[in-house]
Amino acid sequence: MKIISWNVNGVRAAVKKGLVGFIEKESPDLLALQEIKSSESIQHIELQKLGYTQYINPAVKKGYSGTMVLAKEKPLSVLNGIGINGFDHEGRVQTLEFKSFYFINTYFPNSQRDLKRLDYKLGFDAAFMSYADKLKKQKPLVICGDMNVAHADIDIARPKENSNNAGFTEAERDWMTLFLSHGFIDAYRYFHKDDVKYSWWSYRFSARKKNIGWRIDYFLVTNDIISRISDSDIMNSVEGSDHAPINLILKP
Repeated sequence: MKIISWNVNGVRAAVKKGLVGFIEKESPDLLALQEIKSSESIQHIELQKLGYTQYINPAVKKGYSGTMVLAKEKPLSVLNGIGINGFDHEGRVQTLEFKSFYFINTYFPNSQRDLKRLDYKLGFDAAFMSYADKLKKQKPLVICGDMNVAHADIDIARPKENSNNAGFTEAERDWMTLFLSHGFIDAYRYFHKDDVKYSWWSYRFSARKKNIGWRIDYFLVTNDIISRISDSDIMNSVEGSDHAPINLILKP
């Protein structure tokens, strides 16, 4: 099973930039999109032609946030949100249940310039960890998405210059360390321990061309499913967004 996750920074914009061709070429079994900036009322006709079932969790605010999953196989169940209205109105979490695992697509809040939303981000972090901890007691978890944090110095091009900036604060990084200690594995780092690859670049200063980036998009999996994973990588040559897609290969 091939799973791809991608923050597309607007699904309609991504379609114009070649999303359909990308899906046709890669043919993922599951495609998780973040920051779709769209709503359920919009028919994604171009994507419907591909034969996937679409599951959309839009934000209440128009043109903001939102998550979406395209699936070849229909899940046993689909749940939007984590049961907390203060977070769920932004459309940040989808959970699809399959026979042998839960698949969670998530788009974490950005703590923003001057850390204006840091408290909100940390609140979401804590709530999400509680949600995942409860769910993993039932089945293994495969979690993916833009988590808006670079965990370690190796995950960011300029760690010293970005110390205490949004996405690289000590509090956000400590949360990721804590989350992993709860029985989760960073799949990319598991297979590529010392590799330096990034999944997001600023649109400013030709950052992508210079590869001045951040790794803030992840597949996090429970310990009990890592033996079924053959690889997880960053598709950093794929353009169409300020993020690169990431993938994970799950054996039967």
